[in-house]
Amino acid sequence: MTPLELTLTGAHVLMPDARLSDGSLSIGDGIIQATEQGRQIDLSGYLVLPGIVDLHGDGFERHLAPRRGAMKQMDEGVISAEAEFAANGITTAVMAQFFSWEGGLRAPEYAAQVFQAMKAVKNRTATDLIPQLRFETHMLDDYEGLAERVSDWDVPYVVFNDHLPHDRLAAGKKPPRLTGQALKAGRNPDLHWQMLKDMHARAEVVPAAVAALAADLAARGVRLGSHDDRTAQDRETWKARGVSICEFPETAEAAEAARAAGDPVILGSPNVVRGGSHKGNASAVDLIAMGLCDALASDYHYPSPRRAAVMLGKSGVLDFGDAWELVSSGPARVLGLSDRGRLKPGLRADLVILEADNHRVAATLSGGVVSYMSGDVTTRFVS
Repeated sequence: MTPLELTLTGAHVLMPDARLSDGSLSIGDGIIQATEQGRQIDLSGYLVLPGIVDLHGDGFERHLAPRRGAMKQMDEGVISAEAEFAANGITTAVMAQFFSWEGGLRAPEYAAQVFQAMKAVKNRTATDLIPQLRFETHMLDDYEGLAERVSDWDVPYVVFNDHLPHDRLAAGKKPPRLTGQALKAGRNPDLHWQMLKDMHARAEVVPAAVAALAADLAARGVRLGSHDDRTAQDRETWKARGVSICEFPETAEAAEAARAAGDPVILGSPNVVRGGSHKGNASAVDLIAMGLCDALASDYHYPSPRRAAVMLGKSGVLDFGDAWELVSSGPARVLGLSDRGRLKPGLRADLVILEADNHRVAATLSGGVVSYMSGDVTTRFVS
């Protein structure tokens, strides 16, 4: 893929100091340049913003497996998912894949296929695709050799989850929808029920196993996060294990504990767009207003990061530039990606062009390569 050499003029450009300013932006060799490059493109009526860095998204499942057994060429599913990323202004996408006892599209063997497919298309996508492994902590039989598999899959980011319904299991009650869940995973419901009880019964072994696995992964340079922290103690426990990223805390208490410890907090942009959590957890808008958010992620809905940033700016919770940083430079910092997230000479030419009046995505460029373009803006580039 050959990056464009262009100078974009006439647009409102989000500067590194988070201000929208009239000016030009030049790109060449895949990076933002300090001097004029190539021909000029008049983008009057548009905004030029840093490309969205999506820290956690699992909405790609429908692309890779639209129907059970229907798509054998998973590589093509990844390419299809990339098209949706680009259409929503995402230039770096963390694809969050479960490694879970839930089976089906979240099964360990399925995760291996997803990561292999991502490796296979690495040189065919403009969008920078980063795999994330979401590991269910009570899968004790899968700990041995997992760190080596993570390395083989080129996974730089692992998040620890625990979705077992412990309260119901402790009370000896079957979880709701157990039969449907079992059948979806291809298991006999009675065997599935017994598996859940067995994992719950071994819970006391989990903390030591997690600590050892976290240490092994950290030694390999893998970034580590915890998911759905609920209390300050939850966050402190994960912090002690070297797991620094606090992903989707369920309460202000957990988010405050992360902030006090200097740990980055990731919130879900659909929570912002909906006006609250669909599970009744803490409001992302409230946490953002309290200064308890470092980055917003798509979670399960790829249009939401852009929409959340726009809504935060329009509502006055944040200035627009500060709101956009939650989907660009903020997540880039969490991932340690110092080469992107701002429109500054020397950084990657990752940018999204929005229509100024309605904030719809007109074009997306990743590394100076067009990954999406539609509508009237197209004529300005090709004429």
